[in-house]
Amino acid sequence: MKTELDYSPELFQIASREDRNAEKIRRPSIKYWPDVWRRLKMNKLAMTGLTLICIFAVMAFAGVHISGFKYFEQDYSMINLHPDSVHWFGTDELGRDLFTRVWFGVRYSLFIGVMAAFIDFSIGVLYGGIAGITSRRIDAVMMRIAEVVYSIPYMLVVILISVVFTQAGQGSSMFVLIFSLSLTDWVPMAILVRGQVLQLKESEYALASESLGADKSWILRKHIIPNSLGPILVNITLTIPRAIFAEATLGFLGLGLQAPKSSLGTLANDGLRGLPVGLTYQIFIPALFISLIMFAFNVLGDGFRDALDPRLRK
Repeated sequence: MKTELDYSPELFQIASREDRNAEKIRRPSIKYWPDVWRRLKMNKLAMTGLTLICIFAVMAFAGVHISGFKYFEQDYSMINLHPDSVHWFGTDELGRDLFTRVWFGVRYSLFIGVMAAFIDFSIGVLYGGIAGITSRRIDAVMMRIAEVVYSIPYMLVVILISVVFTQAGQGSSMFVLIFSLSLTDWVPMAILVRGQVLQLKESEYALASESLGADKSWILRKHIIPNSLGPILVNITLTIPRAIFAEATLGFLGLGLQAPKSSLGTLANDGLRGLPVGLTYQIFIPALFISLIMFAFNVLGDGFRDALDPRLRK
């Protein structure tokens, strides 16, 4: 049974120029990392943290030359001076300028934190990548070893190594601190990378590369690790403040850098002696800088995690 359709001109309307452009893509395509940076800039708290980190990084090298005093220079006529126009952060019990020593401490604390995070990244990515891409038997053995290492209390290992070198008369040098901080802290990174590898090695592009004859190491380097950089970078931004805080704890306990070198933890330990006699600035200023550094890295890590989350994309 046929029915005639009504094609009368009254049922149609000529499209205007505005209607013709309705399906046009108005926003240019943005690649992944520029889009992450765009969304990170929208997070004011994260950008505040990034600004603070940049200021600390610049002042860690420029701040030690601004006041004109050396970090080891002693002046016994200027002992325990409160902050003034000459010594902006005051002086300590040996007459050393605290402004210079604080920025020198920021340099050491940032360097120790960044290097410890870099070593954790290197070992964790290598160990976790191998564990995830190999057979189940090798994966099980490697992860049992990692669990044994991770079961050892983190701070206990750091304190024991620092005590051993201190008792040996060598003191806790910067490289000893970095070594002790990185000895067990690489395990969380390895666990994270292993989980990402187990998830991504079953993806279509990894299976396609394997079907074309690519070996596992090539797939790991070219496909899996680059696509896992988001969670890895977030973990790094949270590892740095943890290492800085651990170093500050060691310095506060007297197991940090040896005089005349200083970190923020050793400065807080030195300032503790001035607390009973009213020299609160000697401990307040290093503690304030430790808090600001911890705040900056933590809010940047949170903002970075939100920027990398595709579920929060607008």
